[in-house]
Amino acid sequence: MSSLWQSLKKSGDHLAGAFHGPDGSVELQALQTGTTIEGLEELRGRRVMLATRGQLATALALIELDGIARRVVLCTPDLTPDQFASATETSEADAIVLDAESPFAASPLEKYLTRRTPQDVGARARVPTLESEWILLTSGTTGLPKLVLHSFETLAGALPRQPSSQRPMVWSTFYDIRRYGGLQMYLRAALAGAPMVLSSAGESTHDFLTRGAKAGVTHISGTPSHWRKALMSGEARIISPEYVRLSGEVADQTLLDHLQATYPEARVAHAFASTEAGVGFEVNDGKAGFPADFIGDSRGSIEMKVRDGTLWIRSGRTAARYLGASAAALAQADGFVDTGDMVELSGGRYYFRGRRGGIINVGGMKVYPEEVEAVLNADPRVRMSLVKARRNPITGAIVAADVVLTPEQNPDEATAQALKTELLAACRSQLAAHKVPAMLRFVPSLELTPAGKLVRPNA
Repeated sequence: MSSLWQSLKKSGDHLAGAFHGPDGSVELQALQTGTTIEGLEELRGRRVMLATRGQLATALALIELDGIARRVVLCTPDLTPDQFASATETSEADAIVLDAESPFAASPLEKYLTRRTPQDVGARARVPTLESEWILLTSGTTGLPKLVLHSFETLAGALPRQPSSQRPMVWSTFYDIRRYGGLQMYLRAALAGAPMVLSSAGESTHDFLTRGAKAGVTHISGTPSHWRKALMSGEARIISPEYVRLSGEVADQTLLDHLQATYPEARVAHAFASTEAGVGFEVNDGKAGFPADFIGDSRGSIEMKVRDGTLWIRSGRTAARYLGASAAALAQADGFVDTGDMVELSGGRYYFRGRRGGIINVGGMKVYPEEVEAVLNADPRVRMSLVKARRNPITGAIVAADVVLTPEQNPDEATAQALKTELLAACRSQLAAHKVPAMLRFVPSLELTPAGKLVRPNA
């Protein structure tokens, strides 16, 4: 039996890190003799909804609950009442840990409050005795999220468990640590004994990156949309990281090039991971897509294959199962998990084309929105774009594009029309005719999901 707390305790150096939130910081050392959760021992063996608003409270409570609670359900504050109620029922929760600002304070579950700082209660307060189940909620879809069951080992088994021998790292992420991408960065920081700067949903990009710069952030992650937003505002240069990571969406070549130009001394990497399949791989060569030899070659404990144009993964980091009697099976009989992400081989590399469920059908011909977006985003005057379906009585759907221009662009009507013509000409030169947007408009911004991904409406 292993737990996050036990991993931290193996070396005293691992307790030297700290978590930094917008309202303050807490040293991990303070958890050695203290606790932030009132009545922590009463939660031993319970199924607990961890439903704080603040990420700092979550970061500390996870360390405290792992090995104590039988099950910990990571709830993000953006859940609707119906989603929260469904997650509570499906996880069979019987207690809830929350902070004063939690939106779920009205829950009928037995309540346990967290404090802003640990209270000194002695080392007896935390003696891990269980293999806690970590429950993550899927994101990126409408309706009720699925509950995915992980263990500490499937989430952190392949991560380093000691401080770096190089100069100290300071981690940060645009992600919420209650989602898979953010949780991975949280575990990397905690297990390496490194400080971590946590983001806040109500905080501007400027304020978040300013806090990161003050803390000396060296390693930072986010979705491509997070990074486009930071680049578009000009605020990306507030920090000077050594390592920049993208995941969660397709990372096109233009964005990778922009980030490398912004951070010339940094290693810019993009990774593939999903809540169900775990971390698949990381690409460090500065190119979009991934080398073809990743497929069929066992990379450590990870195997990948392409079936019907979709990426499948089998590894020791795959989630155990979905919760709920009606949930679909997570893995096939051979242990492979269908990621739902479409890939295409070209020139010795596989390139992501988008989600299988996001394909636009134009008169029976397929269009991957991300493929069209990559062409639009390659224009230096474009910061980001969203390609979607627009219903059409003849073809069933046509391709429409919303485009956000860089801040320097402020075109009048004539200039805007000329720019539209140029962008569509670029699409015609690089894409099949049915993939070229039939409609293109300039918009001031694009909506992101709470997970930091573009909101993609159903066709």
